Amino acid sequence: MSTNTMAAPTAATTTDFLPLKGTDYVEFYVGNAKQAAHFYKTAFGFQSLAYAGPETGLMDRVSYVIRQNKLTFVLTTALRENHDIAAHVSKHGDGVKVLALMVDDATDAWQQTTSRGGKSYMEPTRLKDDNGEVVMSGIHTYGDTVHLFIERNNYNGIFMPGFRKWETVYNPAPTGLLYVDHCVGNVGWNQMNPWVKFYEEVMGFKNILSFDDNDISTEYSALMSKVMSNGNGYVKFPINEPAEGKKKSQVEEYLEFYNGEGVQHVAIATNDIVATVTDLQNRGVEFLKVPNSYYADVLDRVGKIDEDLEPLSKLGILIDKDDEGYLLQIFSKPLQDRPTLFFEIIQRKGAKSFGKGNFKALFEALEREQASRGNL
Repeated sequence: MSTNTMAAPTAATTTDFLPLKGTDYVEFYVGNAKQAAHFYKTAFGFQSLAYAGPETGLMDRVSYVIRQNKLTFVLTTALRENHDIAAHVSKHGDGVKVLALMVDDATDAWQQTTSRGGKSYMEPTRLKDDNGEVVMSGIHTYGDTVHLFIERNNYNGIFMPGFRKWETVYNPAPTGLLYVDHCVGNVGWNQMNPWVKFYEEVMGFKNILSFDDNDISTEYSALMSKVMSNGNGYVKFPINEPAEGKKKSQVEEYLEFYNGEGVQHVAIATNDIVATVTDLQNRGVEFLKVPNSYYADVLDRVGKIDEDLEPLSKLGILIDKDDEGYLLQIFSKPLQDRPTLFFEIIQRKGAKSFGKGNFKALFEALEREQASRGNL
């Protein structure tokens, strides 16, 4: 594998057969959607948006939709045990089922991807109500994860047909979360390159950045990763696989507890990471910590930054640079009891990369958490 190779995302052209406008929403299958919605509202500052369930004619599940700026989460729970959603939660725990992508033509998106080898998850389906029409389609990707293509140009409702407005008295203040920056998938041994090929051939993505086990390793564990980006750079999906190490890597731990491949973390953008992380910590969100020694020479490595180093050090925010600028990032601890899904909070100050300079410190922090769980 090439090491740290990077190319700028190409501009969208007529050759982009799957033009994407960004992430429409991320849907989680969870054990208790009502409680999960309350957690994300309280801890992360989401606002109530929409609801679907028995009261709206949906008899087998409930879904709560929450939003903050351009970041939309759907939290869904089955109402019966003999249901695919219940089976998903039993197998994986709470986790991401759907990475929904905005398109202008969901029918064409489905035709383009399935004709190139994508396995259909949902044929083009039209949902209508008094507010207009949403067209949805979808394909399978790694593990039990799916991509839905969402066409909502002709819809003016709160979320989509079948949902009603969900209003609550309790709506904590937002925390500055803006939109999905990228979503990272963990796949099994020797499965990274097949999935890279899938995104290239089925979805027209490009491999814009690659890391091997020389880049992402510690004394004990390692992994390999390739970053896939669509034509306009609005959607990025890094893909990780384990690499040989002395002990179990974070990817191996994920695969073991998730019982298969899936979304490892969702990276969320902010314009003020110090304010956002301070707020999140005050609300009880826990983050990985790096030793104070990390900050002793970090400015020698990244150069001048706009922020004061002291609050970054106090919060545990990491810093890295590339040829375009620098970035600030921090990673939460797992958001459920299984050591699987977590969030990254990221602020980009021009940088287009993913924090290569922080990998060693981050992985050592992850290993300390693994060791405390007895899983290293």
